[in-house]
Amino acid sequence: MKKLLEVFLGVLTAIGGFVDIGELVANTEAGARYGLALIWPVLLGLVVVLLYAEMAGRIATLSERPVFDLVRERLGERAALINLIGSVAVNFLTMTAEIAGVALSIQLATDVSYFLWIPLVAFGVWMIIWKVKFSILENVFGILGLTLFAFAVAVWQMHPDWHSLFSQATHPTVPHGEGHPTYLYWAIAVFGGTIMPYELFFFSSGAVEERWTRKDLFINRANVYLGFPLGAAAAISIMTAAALVLKPANIQVNHLDQAALPVGLALGKVGLAVVLVGFFAATFGASLETALSNGYVISQFFGWSWGKLVSPREAPLFHAVMLVTIILAAGLGLSTIDPIKITEYSIVFSAVALPLTYVPVLIIANDPNYMGDKTNSRMTNALGMISLVVVVVAATAAIPLMIATKAGA
Repeated sequence: MKKLLEVFLGVLTAIGGFVDIGELVANTEAGARYGLALIWPVLLGLVVVLLYAEMAGRIATLSERPVFDLVRERLGERAALINLIGSVAVNFLTMTAEIAGVALSIQLATDVSYFLWIPLVAFGVWMIIWKVKFSILENVFGILGLTLFAFAVAVWQMHPDWHSLFSQATHPTVPHGEGHPTYLYWAIAVFGGTIMPYELFFFSSGAVEERWTRKDLFINRANVYLGFPLGAAAAISIMTAAALVLKPANIQVNHLDQAALPVGLALGKVGLAVVLVGFFAATFGASLETALSNGYVISQFFGWSWGKLVSPREAPLFHAVMLVTIILAAGLGLSTIDPIKITEYSIVFSAVALPLTYVPVLIIANDPNYMGDKTNSRMTNALGMISLVVVVVAATAAIPLMIATKAGA
């Protein structure tokens, strides 16, 4: 019974953790501009994250060490340092976007400027990381993240032409007036938002924190193979709602409240209230994950004591890194930079950094010194290599497309 409960809660955590500010912004913008012509990057990203999250969890479960801890040992200090710099930079931008996203969610509910909420949100993130148990941290925000399925209910209530939606999804075309470079830029943004690098580091470090062992491989697979597809379903419902409401009205997404508009129109004030809870849970949960991820990777690289379950007195540098990261991210969020733009930049730069994360995972997952008899199968390696090619292509094209399209303008 305890194992079933752990699987159930782990699945809920994966659902809530799949959708963050990146998916909220990128999928809403994609639906508003292209209808369902950009569902395929979500599905492609789902396949990639399924493969590599399972590998990362399996690595942590069998070796009882997190992925980043093994990167330096297996690939050397220089490779690990490059990985560290890329991961920390993307984590910082992502955390800034997430903290701003939480503040924007509260602004939608209170009509008080998000600038005033950012310091309070940053303080709340730090206090919860410091004081709240790891299991509670994961499960509360994972369960609250289920409220994002209000988008799916809203789509159902709109009684759309399902045949037309299916045709858009299966026969993607670039609408008149939209250039192919801009379409490809948003495809990479949607793809990058689905497979943010911090997810793997947080997932594998969390497995070590929860002391998974070989007998917990089933829990790892259940979390990945059940939770992430349901999270992808929530992300697709966000895109679909935007395609049904925002695209016909030619509304471009410049504010987070526009993402909630379809739910408000279809389900009224109650639905809007529910989805605002989902926005808060998704962005706050991701703020916690990115803060922890930064603490994890830096501490694991330098060999410091680390862990959510380890007190600040026993792991002072780990907790100091998280505190400094939160303060700096809040400071950037308080600048005049548009939080939506910060989000867009973070998911594009995450695509650039993806090879730094995924290549080491694939290498370690094939090393019998760490994996014993549970190295990757031939099928997993074949799919992993194909996914890696896709990741490298996306990483190579991301910056040129961002420059050429002026960040998808």
